[in-house]
Amino acid sequence: MDANADLSEQEEGPTGAILRDLPSPYQAHANGLLHLPRFLAKIRKHLAGELPTSYQRNFTKGFDGFLCLHLGVEPQEIMNAVEASPNDSELEAILEKILPPDLRPHEWNRKVVQMGMSQMGREKLAEVKKDMGIPERDDLISFADVIEYDEGRIS
Repeated sequence: MDANADLSEQEEGPTGAILRDLPSPYQAHANGLLHLPRFLAKIRKHLAGELPTSYQRNFTKGFDGFLCLHLGVEPQEIMNAVEASPNDSELEAILEKILPPDLRPHEWNRKVVQMGMSQMGREKLAEVKKDMGIPERDDLISFADVIEYDEGRIS
């Protein structure tokens, strides 16, 4: 399937296609890590040829890349695990083998919720909100908040 095909779960927004069926970056995996369910879902879409161009820009970068860096694994390792897994229980078994024993979820989760709050982050966040046509939204204080807004989980 073409990555830009019209899918029922996607619509066009100011920055390109918006998927409404991805997990929130604030959703935790069973192991406690925020964003991991979202990354896994994006990988599944990528492997199926259904990840829109607007998401490919940050795929395996951004939160995905920072998560992998935190875990000490390459994004490709997670992608290979998803591709090799016929079901969720197999995926969990593979992830358990490739992820470190101490995931330090408290450290990672703090990063997720605070990304965009440093001086440089606030400047980039303001630029992103301007590009989205919502520069006045002072309540969107992190990149995860902007994702939530963009995908319609907060209004």
